[in-house]
Amino acid sequence: MTSEEWILIGVVTAALGLIASSRLRPDVVALLVLLALGVTGLVTPEEAFSGFGRSAIITIVSLFVITEGLNATGVVQNIADRIRLLSGSSEVRLVIIVMGAGALLSLVMISIAAGAMLMPAVVQVARDANVRASKLLIPLAFGTLVGGMATYFTTANIIVSDVLQENGLGGLTMVDFLATGGLVAIAALVFMTIWGRRMLPDRESPSGSVSAAALSRSLRETYRLDDRLWEVRVPPGSRLVNMSLDRSGIGEEAGVTVVAIWRDHHAILAPAPNERLRAGDYLLTLGTEDRVRKLAEWGVSVGRNNGIKNTQHDYSVDLTEVVIPPRSNAIGKTLKELRFRNKYGLTAVALWREGRSVRTDVGLRPLQVGDAVLMVGPAQAIRALSEERDFLVLQSGHAYRPPRPHKATWATAITAVVLVATILNIIPVAVGMLAGAVAMVLTGCLSMDDAYNAVEWRVIVLIAGMLPVSIAMTKTGLASQIATVLVTALQSSGNLAVVGGLFLMTVLITQLLGGQVTALIVAPIAVTTALQTGLNPHAVGVAVAIACSAAFLTPLGHPVNILMMGPGGYTFNDFLKPGFWMTVISTVAVLVGMIVFWGIR
Repeated sequence: MTSEEWILIGVVTAALGLIASSRLRPDVVALLVLLALGVTGLVTPEEAFSGFGRSAIITIVSLFVITEGLNATGVVQNIADRIRLLSGSSEVRLVIIVMGAGALLSLVMISIAAGAMLMPAVVQVARDANVRASKLLIPLAFGTLVGGMATYFTTANIIVSDVLQENGLGGLTMVDFLATGGLVAIAALVFMTIWGRRMLPDRESPSGSVSAAALSRSLRETYRLDDRLWEVRVPPGSRLVNMSLDRSGIGEEAGVTVVAIWRDHHAILAPAPNERLRAGDYLLTLGTEDRVRKLAEWGVSVGRNNGIKNTQHDYSVDLTEVVIPPRSNAIGKTLKELRFRNKYGLTAVALWREGRSVRTDVGLRPLQVGDAVLMVGPAQAIRALSEERDFLVLQSGHAYRPPRPHKATWATAITAVVLVATILNIIPVAVGMLAGAVAMVLTGCLSMDDAYNAVEWRVIVLIAGMLPVSIAMTKTGLASQIATVLVTALQSSGNLAVVGGLFLMTVLITQLLGGQVTALIVAPIAVTTALQTGLNPHAVGVAVAIACSAAFLTPLGHPVNILMMGPGGYTFNDFLKPGFWMTVISTVAVLVGMIVFWGIR
């Protein structure tokens, strides 16, 4: 191997190590890679910065904008409402509808956006049908992933197409992905409906070991929340100080039920009768207004002063669950640092993270993607929070309401025209997508500021910064070296074995690094392998691109999996068994697609 190849191996290995260890943000690592390749001379300065001007970047930016246009005009919300109407109470029917809706939306939207928009509706449908959310949210996540396999409009698919173009082979189209990816999606839906749903966890109890969603639901079921919830503070001079609940008279004399107590930074849910009250405790109580008002005669204060004026003096509160989405600015910050209670008037009671319920110092823990937080506060405060992009409120009564529903027809028409134009190759994909994004602004579906805010710039920098790696792998001959090893090991078993080997290698790397980075690393190897073996490069490109979306084995493989962790009450291992079989099904379906649609034997 040449010195240039060893340098490139060192740069790529260091970059992948930093990304996998989360020591630095992936977009920062991408910029360091870009600089390293330029300084070492592995690529020219023009090649180092070429990623920012590639058609793939324009396509991905435009896709973010079109996705936000569908969101802001209520198109996605309308689909979510349809799910509620069609769902019924059958678990099998729910799995089909939820997974199918996720797959269909992912044909035209970023997968994580499709999952985030459908998740509140799915959680509500699960509660209405008395089906555990854990039975539906993994199918939703997997549905968005397999839907992304059947479309050009998935980040990894766009990257692989761009690498093919860089090698002078022509890019991929929507039709290229639709046949093979559609076969995978159908096989996955059949598997999950018949067999896979039986592998999903079915956990929910009114105890403390359940998710935030279950805590909220169990409180409502156990304590008849047709009455209203109130927060009551026990000041130092109250007669209730140092009294146990069973001797306080709150239940017998006042006719009020204490549902929970927050004390300092700790939540006591369903407190025991012998629990002693302390000065400064906040009691979450259940009862009619006149009964709660009687407690004021005992030296307590009804309501919490959060610095928010309430001219109607309605001190009743509500429970809701809030999820931290992948693009939230709250990630890495604590609720205390965000001054959450002062700003929104809501109190965090419990947090569900990676299979554990946390009730102590909730406000002092840095927030992570997929965290589900049980919160209590006034209904109007919950509604206000639902309008914030940094938080996802899982409660239908306070659900997000799109700001421009009157523009839904325009957004739908624009998306349909872009799809038809790209499928029929009337105009280049990048041009069509950019035209669609501009049309969203011109028709008033989005403002220009909304369009800028819709773009996940960290993803754009990550892809543009890592694209020179693909160029360097081809220029230095490293891609050819790796391809030769693969061909030597697999070609004796036939061309289909070569495609299968590339597919499985890509799937494994995707579980660790995610589909975007994996596509940038594997695509040049796949293209070179195809050229060495005489395989159709486009067929191999489709197989590798689909593998980049096969992030079923762990929640870390794709952000949409992480997003489902909290609301579904999932642990890391919950993905392993259904994810393993989804990987097997996907592999078999892709190989069948290679035989039927691409003629590879």
